[in-house]
Amino acid sequence: MRETPLHVRSIRSIRRNNPFRVLGEHRNFRIFWIGQTLSLIGTWMQTMGEGWLALELTNNAFLVTLVSAVGAVPVLALSLQAGVVADRLDKLKIVRTMQALMLVQSITLWIVTLTGHVTIGWLLGLAALNGLFSAFEIPARQSMIIELVNREDLAGAIALNSSGFNLARIVGPAIGAIVIASAGIAWCFAVNAASYLTVLIGLYMIRLATRTPRPRRAGGSDMRAGIRYMLTTPEVRVIMILVTGVSVCAAPYLALMPVVARDRLGTGAGGYGSLLTAVGIGGLTGALFLASVGRRVARGRLLLWSTVVFASMLIGLATTRHFHTAWLILLVVGCAMILNGALCNALLQSLVPDEFRGRLMAAYSLVVVGLSQVAGNFVAGAVARAAGPQWAIAGGATIVLGLTAWAYMTHREIVRL
Repeated sequence: MRETPLHVRSIRSIRRNNPFRVLGEHRNFRIFWIGQTLSLIGTWMQTMGEGWLALELTNNAFLVTLVSAVGAVPVLALSLQAGVVADRLDKLKIVRTMQALMLVQSITLWIVTLTGHVTIGWLLGLAALNGLFSAFEIPARQSMIIELVNREDLAGAIALNSSGFNLARIVGPAIGAIVIASAGIAWCFAVNAASYLTVLIGLYMIRLATRTPRPRRAGGSDMRAGIRYMLTTPEVRVIMILVTGVSVCAAPYLALMPVVARDRLGTGAGGYGSLLTAVGIGGLTGALFLASVGRRVARGRLLLWSTVVFASMLIGLATTRHFHTAWLILLVVGCAMILNGALCNALLQSLVPDEFRGRLMAAYSLVVVGLSQVAGNFVAGAVARAAGPQWAIAGGATIVLGLTAWAYMTHREIVRL
């Protein structure tokens, strides 16, 4: 048998390790990813603009945080019901509908701000509406990804989604700052509305196989069946426990970063922005790494190490008072955090049968978006106010380390996933 020439093997290796290979091989996912990344840039611009506008309107730190938190309440309240809807109906149609409603919300915010009629009540109401739409859009979008690629490329697709999110987190606030300085806050909302148009155009270009709507069961048995599946499937159950621990105990460090930047590191708004940029760069690096290796690594083992590194680096962040040290730590934190999130998402989606996919992704978004922003941020803020942000961050990270040790010692099968 003739040996494969070296140059052919090299080309194959380059293609296999190319983090953007999934984009080239799957037209539907390529269209979805481009539109979604552009939309996320607009979303980060709107998020930045809403926070700044709330501060200008009220000069009240509590109301500023309330604007960002109120959108998580519908996700917390409605995600499980939304998962049933995603499993029963056409996911692509759900995403199209919710994105169109988000476009209307963004246009409304732009108009009331541009005309000078915006109040803190308008901001809170529109943020709550956006959370309502997100409660149904997130599980449908997350569970639709496997229909855009295939099971073999699912991990790479989820990692690329994370890379788009982190690219937007770097680019969006930077563009938002320029737009606010040159044209005013209202035009951040206008740009976000335009970004929704791009994603809607892409969504209508996607062509998926027609699916037959699943008949509805009586008495909420669909939701109970989804919960029963999560509780009785050991691998899914323990990964969801890890996701909950990280989301509630570790992820809220981001909400404390303004306090850390000012009170612990002695820097201002510019330094705070630089710290967030470090998180974004690290996250983008981690996502591209995961997209390049795909299924060729032991994902359960990589999840272990990413979780341990994430929590350990947070303890390091809590102890340092040097800006440049904190910046480097946050670079690693961003990388490990995205690896943790993307790996948990990919493992869950590779384990779940298609009939439960929407409900599992709904539970995932309930924890990652709802519990993290409502319960996690509340507890972290309370501890930070009583004892300082360093204790809130280090305490949460220590809990995550203990939870990870328990999970891998009692469920050794996770390492082999």
